[in-house]
Amino acid sequence: MKDPRIETLAKNLINYSIKLQKGEKVLIENFGLQRELVVALVKEAYAAGGYPFVSLKDHQVDRALMIGGQEEQYNMIAQFEAQVMSQMDAYIGLRSGDNINEFADVPDDKMKLQGKTVGQKVHREIRVPKTRWVVLRYPTSSMAQLAKMSTEQFEDFYFNVCNLDYSKMDKAMDALVELMNKTDKVRLTGPDTDLSFSISDIPSIKCSGQMNIPDGEVYTAPVRDSVNGKITYNTPSPYNGFTYENVQLTFKDGKIIEATANDTERINKIFDTDEGARFIGEFAIGVNPFIQHPMQDILFDEKIDGSFHFTPGQAYEDAYNGNNSNIHWDMVMIQRPEYGGGEIYFDDVLIRKDGRFVIPELEALNPENLK
Repeated sequence: MKDPRIETLAKNLINYSIKLQKGEKVLIENFGLQRELVVALVKEAYAAGGYPFVSLKDHQVDRALMIGGQEEQYNMIAQFEAQVMSQMDAYIGLRSGDNINEFADVPDDKMKLQGKTVGQKVHREIRVPKTRWVVLRYPTSSMAQLAKMSTEQFEDFYFNVCNLDYSKMDKAMDALVELMNKTDKVRLTGPDTDLSFSISDIPSIKCSGQMNIPDGEVYTAPVRDSVNGKITYNTPSPYNGFTYENVQLTFKDGKIIEATANDTERINKIFDTDEGARFIGEFAIGVNPFIQHPMQDILFDEKIDGSFHFTPGQAYEDAYNGNNSNIHWDMVMIQRPEYGGGEIYFDDVLIRKDGRFVIPELEALNPENLK
């Protein structure tokens, strides 16, 4: 029996997230061969009068390609995929897999090669700035394990999160966007955390189901050289096939001058990728009411209710602070009481305490008001 929630999700993705119009082309790229949702998306694209194109990929195949790949070959792959992407009006990236550590043994130089070719030429130069795009995961037993849930329990959780009324969230975010756009100084506090920076004159962008599913964040970026202090992230953070824990970063004039983790040598190699890797490209506040705990999947973890993420690496063009890098690493701190609490101040005014907004104009973003 078909799960009707899949059809609801497909309708939301086509009609709300990318707003596909008659005659427009959409590339549906599926890592993991989850046929049910791909088929539903194709049908919904046709129903909207659009033209669906499908690319089916697999992480194990990608691993084999990367391990043996050479720069000349990856430049050709990037050229090929860029040619396809440049003809699209919209993009849906569907990710799933049985092993989040599939790339754990891919050498660093091969991961960097993929990032500076395909990642740069296709994702950063075409897909993000020139198409309407949305990226999402699809529920698997592996994801259920990471979330410490049964498979059925996780599927219920997944569809609650992904089929949320994002139009309601969208309206509730307006007050936070307005306040952030008027703010200069931000201060973040919590266990082993006291961090200050400016967001003056950098736009704030709401994310309410148009680019990620699940969604639920408002992001901007710090003025590049304004970050000072220390932050201790309290959620596990997978990156390139390894899960980092107990990450602590110390900043001076915007730059990470000290980084420690459960593998300090390895994390510093990432921050030495290029000059921009030691500067911050994004600051975002998470508000999804159905996502309460980390599950080592950043599309979910960065939206956790009562969280924020503070991201080393590339800044987004629509909230650009001048930082460029081949990495963009969303790392999450949860400020609800069970995770140690914490505060967010805008221009010395407390706006969120222990994960809850405490000023009247932002109370619509508290979880009971978004469900």
